[in-house]
Amino acid sequence: MPFLELKEVSFEYPNGFKAVDNVSLSFELGEKAAIVGQNGAGKTTTVKLMNGLLKPDQGDVTVGGLNTKDYTTAQISRRVGYVFQNPDDQIFHSNIINEIKFGPKVLGFTEEEAEKWVNLAIELTGLSDYLEENPYNVPLSYRKFITIASVIAMDTDVLIFDEPTAGQDLYGVERLTHIINRLQALGKTVIIITHDMEFVIRHFTRVIVMANKKVLADGNCRDIFWDLNLLDKSMLKQPCISRVAYEIGLKDAKPLFEDEVVSLLVEESTK
Repeated sequence: MPFLELKEVSFEYPNGFKAVDNVSLSFELGEKAAIVGQNGAGKTTTVKLMNGLLKPDQGDVTVGGLNTKDYTTAQISRRVGYVFQNPDDQIFHSNIINEIKFGPKVLGFTEEEAEKWVNLAIELTGLSDYLEENPYNVPLSYRKFITIASVIAMDTDVLIFDEPTAGQDLYGVERLTHIINRLQALGKTVIIITHDMEFVIRHFTRVIVMANKKVLADGNCRDIFWDLNLLDKSMLKQPCISRVAYEIGLKDAKPLFEDEVVSLLVEESTK
């Protein structure tokens, strides 16, 4: 049985707007996956259903065997952590260290447990030199890491990051990559929503494509980004190097990376 599962889930907001229509997805512990699609595809609503911020109108969402309809958002948040796209919607303490410590305190961690996970969160996010700072005295890119640290410190089984690379420089993207890989190594499930296709192809194998409130595809990264009909339906683009490869006749090999294209060209030149 999957750890996190959505079964034929639909959700409509009070104003009558249907944001998710008959979506089914499942995730195992220790898995990482990227959800992609244009604005309005239903991505954020889908992940809010995963952590109990929203409850489905139809279908069921289960986390570790618990149906989210039967539990409060606070109870589900112990299993599924969610980092908002805008960190300013999540931060409310006057210094960074208290922001990170808040979750373990509310969840009733022992002092030893709290120290372990707070220290890990600080280490992974690189915030040790800023702990006494007001979160709003640091740049947006750092505030994103503050909210990531606050969720890591809660030791949830699943972590969801909404547009984590937005506003990050190369250093921030590299640190984010390290965080995701370390969390997966700890047996956590990591799910991201992103418009950054280059980040997806370099760090994720499983890609879920959403459009028009539905899941259009759920599969291997290489297959997804070489399904031109799917990309057209979901208004997504191939990575730049794949578009180049297509134009020069290398589409059968489905390359996603520069070194793959170079190898293919060298192979062609030696025939």
